Amino acid sequence: MAVFGVIITSRGFFPGWLAQEARKQITEKLTGMGHEYVIVDEDSMPYGAVQTYEQAKVCAELFRENRDRIEGIIVILPNFGDEIGVVTAIHESGLNVPVLIQACDDDLELLDVEHRRDAFCGKLSVCNNLRQYGIPFSLTKLHTCKIESEEFTEDIKRFEKLCKTVNNLRKARILAVGTRPGPFQTVRFSEKLLQKNGISVLVEDIGNIISRANEINDREVLENAISEIKEYAIVSEDAPMEKVEKLARFKTALEEAVKNYDADCAAVQCWNVLQNHFGCAACLAMSMMGEKGIPHACEMDVMGALTMYALSSASGAAAGYLDWNNNYGNDRDKCINFHCSNYPASFMGCRPSVGVLDILGTQLGYDNCFGACVGKVQPGPMTFCKISTDDVNGKIRAYVGEGEFIDADVKTFGGPAVCSVPNLQELMHMLCEEGYEHHVSMVRGHVADIIEEALTKYLGWEVYRHR
Repeated sequence: MAVFGVIITSRGFFPGWLAQEARKQITEKLTGMGHEYVIVDEDSMPYGAVQTYEQAKVCAELFRENRDRIEGIIVILPNFGDEIGVVTAIHESGLNVPVLIQACDDDLELLDVEHRRDAFCGKLSVCNNLRQYGIPFSLTKLHTCKIESEEFTEDIKRFEKLCKTVNNLRKARILAVGTRPGPFQTVRFSEKLLQKNGISVLVEDIGNIISRANEINDREVLENAISEIKEYAIVSEDAPMEKVEKLARFKTALEEAVKNYDADCAAVQCWNVLQNHFGCAACLAMSMMGEKGIPHACEMDVMGALTMYALSSASGAAAGYLDWNNNYGNDRDKCINFHCSNYPASFMGCRPSVGVLDILGTQLGYDNCFGACVGKVQPGPMTFCKISTDDVNGKIRAYVGEGEFIDADVKTFGGPAVCSVPNLQELMHMLCEEGYEHHVSMVRGHVADIIEEALTKYLGWEVYRHR
């Protein structure tokens, strides 16, 4: 559910009743889709449509009064409309939210003076003025369409996700737990560049999380956490109970920290302090938090966490965090993406089993590495993305594209995902030449268009769109 500011516009010498009809249609559609709306009273101006500067100021004031509620603005052109009224209402409101421009179809049999719309033409004038004012805007898939159409329903669904992505990223709060792994300079980032874009990074020492986990004495809290773990993932009957309790303790302490910092996502120092000084893996707790809508990235990759948050916002699904890891035989448009893993269950597509960190276990001891989410990522469409700070050039950049998880067996441990990506070799060359990280975030479904538009048009970031 979203709250949209709605502007119905009209032009004096076009039929005014079309604006009244459009108002009824759009308000009924938004209500039927579960959305709320802010719109001028119908009796506050002729036909309830913005046509003049004075009327635009009334609309702008109403929007200002609801600035904390409005997530996006939908402009409806039932006829040619008044471009100056529209741009003035948006500009004077001071709102910095996505804008969707819709124009109504004409009927070939009703092009007489009493019925003609000319919204096809008016939309061009509105967009021209928005561009002059520097107000970014989005378009419907079809240049004109009926308000009652299924095409416009899909436009609104997409616009809702776009608004959520833009608004979430503009005020994101990322919890950074611990420090990056010493050998991983790839996860370096610019906190100042993020802050300049409205994104705050909150820091917490991993030692404080461990200390809090050790201090939990409430048996009911621990038993509830253990029950939640066993309901969420497959825990072997011979798994040591003390290890399961450690997972419950860490999960509870991590959840408390995320809540205390009011974080939208988090990046965690998942090795090796936790294994050496507490005796478990962080993966399961991170997986469960991701499933609840708060993405968690491994290896204190703050930009990975932000990317997961963007993908989750655009798709409404839990995002995963992986490495571009292995070639897939001689098929050069397929590869194996991999992590230990911390994938949310819905991202994996199956209920994960709780196992050990196979690679880290060789160095840190398998007894200290219990808590990985083991399982193969199931087939389906996916979107991949990575946002990165280009500190040298002082900008935020990203790449995004689409592919498929495919059903293929690979003889490995952890969380393998066999991926099919068109022109994969071209993508890998770009990642190498542009110095992108080996980490990538992925989500089920195809939402690259939403991510690309949100990051470029509304946030002003540089985006490479892979096709």
